[in-house]
Amino acid sequence: QVQVVESGGGLVQVGDSLRLSCTASGRTYAMGWFRQAPGKEREVVAAISRTGGSLFYKNSVKGRFTISRDSAKNSVYLQMNNLKPEDTAVYYCAASARFTVFGTSPIDYDYWGQGTQVTVSS
Repeated sequence: QVQVVESGGGLVQVGDSLRLSCTASGRTYAMGWFRQAPGKEREVVAAISRTGGSLFYKNSVKGRFTISRDSAKNSVYLQMNNLKPEDTAVYYCAASARFTVFGTSPIDYDYWGQGTQVTVSS
């Protein structure tokens, strides 16, 4: 069973930056970042394909967040700039065990991290 571990969350002020990191213990393919705020459904924030050649961003984070990966390290990163209060949520790293899948739904991912809290204070 592949283990996924995130790090990098925290409490920041509006306009600050954070970088989330995630490493999988085994080979995975597409990877993504999801978030879930209290009382809301889990939603995709950004996703990156197996090769890194395809990217997806939620509209509200375009131009502020950047997803990247280091496949040799089975790692994915999320650089978050100009953070806003509405970005407050638990952020989850997700990884797919399926070679051909690149999706934006939670059902497209097989392995999940435990989540890291991001709180943006105004």
